[in-house]
Amino acid sequence: MCGVVGLIGEDKAGEKLFPALFALQHRGQDAAGILSFDFSRGEFYLEKDLGLVSQVFPMDKLEKIKGSMALGHTRYSTIGTVDKADLQPLIVSYPNGIGMAHNGNVTNYNEIVEYVRKRRSRWTFTRNDLELLLHMMSIGVSDQLEAGKTLSAEVMAKAAQQVVEKVQGAYSVVGMMADEGMFAFNDTQGIRPLLIGRKLDQNNKYSYCFASEKQVFFALGFEYFRDLKPGEFVFVDKDQNFHSFPLSEKQARPCMFEWIYFAGAETEWHGRPVYDVRLRLGEVLANETKRKMQEQGIQIDVVAPVPDTARAAALRLAEVLKTPYREVLIKNRYVQRSFIVNEPAVRKAMVNLKLLPVESEIRGKNILLVDDSIVRGTTSARIIQLLRESGANKVYLASTCPPIRNPCFYGIDFPEGEALVAHQRSEDQVAELLGVDGLIYLPLSELKSAIGIPSMCSACLDGDYPVSVSKADFINTRSHNIGGGGKNEVNP
Repeated sequence: MCGVVGLIGEDKAGEKLFPALFALQHRGQDAAGILSFDFSRGEFYLEKDLGLVSQVFPMDKLEKIKGSMALGHTRYSTIGTVDKADLQPLIVSYPNGIGMAHNGNVTNYNEIVEYVRKRRSRWTFTRNDLELLLHMMSIGVSDQLEAGKTLSAEVMAKAAQQVVEKVQGAYSVVGMMADEGMFAFNDTQGIRPLLIGRKLDQNNKYSYCFASEKQVFFALGFEYFRDLKPGEFVFVDKDQNFHSFPLSEKQARPCMFEWIYFAGAETEWHGRPVYDVRLRLGEVLANETKRKMQEQGIQIDVVAPVPDTARAAALRLAEVLKTPYREVLIKNRYVQRSFIVNEPAVRKAMVNLKLLPVESEIRGKNILLVDDSIVRGTTSARIIQLLRESGANKVYLASTCPPIRNPCFYGIDFPEGEALVAHQRSEDQVAELLGVDGLIYLPLSELKSAIGIPSMCSACLDGDYPVSVSKADFINTRSHNIGGGGKNEVNP
């Protein structure tokens, strides 16, 4: 899962994306990039590199990103290592010059590569899904121009229509066309988020912003306008006129993991504020916990979150249970990217410093630990061991997410079911592997009720995939390709 943002109609748009990318840093910490276009000079400017936003964009680089139209990206790759050539945004020169950034995964990658190379004689130079989307958009526009049509919003919408008909998967795209304007579109079921903001400028026109999350608009002084609809193409021309074209009539299937974990607590999507949803998850998880406590005679002294995304749920759960809420794990915000350290002993020490126990709140206590989800389970097991070493009497674990039993092919970093701790295991077996005295999962029906979108994508929980894909083909593809990306700290 990555973060994308686009801005048009603002002076020094590239520089203004700097705080916007900070607001999306949690969605990707491997790399960052900004592409801008200066209408007065007719030139693109591109800066991107491995590292955090603050590392990639010192002030001397920001000052080089000129123009009133810009798009940015924060990246975390879902598969393999990251090379600089694969970083976003990407650009092609024909027609006119098109630049794009995206969040998500293409599931029929091999099919599209073959079409682009063998049938359209275009070579690919990266392992990034975005390059295929970029080529397909370019092909769609080129075909119409070569047929005698004049470049327009309608022509670009028709090209995007061809893209979403051919390219399967889950993706949200923000792009720009040199001398023309900025566009955005997504897959036909809107699995990945993209929101639209706007601001009235001094000329009584709206400047527009597209972003993965709502807090970007607050950072830039924009107001939230609306969500991009599933299968919608939006174009804002150089005169800041807004054009919208529906490309599909399919039902929305937004990814439930946005509310569970990925999105910042301050954002909202489909009218469901993330923080409110997490409070609701804590409330219904409390009811499930009560039932387990009565059935098994469990006694709890304190409720504690796994920092940071489980805090709201843990707080509400503690309120419902009338049990003290405590922070027994403190997250060190200055330890980052420990996986790049080559020396094993140093790497282990850095990992241990990420979460530090508050022993005075742990020793002799029966602790109910609340986490947003349990994916591979290794982080959960390490935390539970840490609490026991710090003197906990009993450790129970409650998850606001039901058991994750199936792989995700749409941009979350668990494409192989066998790596999931709950895959083909009962809850008792998972509890034994994690080393907890009791395990409580939120039921799937309660999750759907709390989020309030019955059609949401929950394939990793129930196996109902909105876009069909062969696991064997996908894994083989991913061995040669780098997907969209997500947070660094999904429980590994």
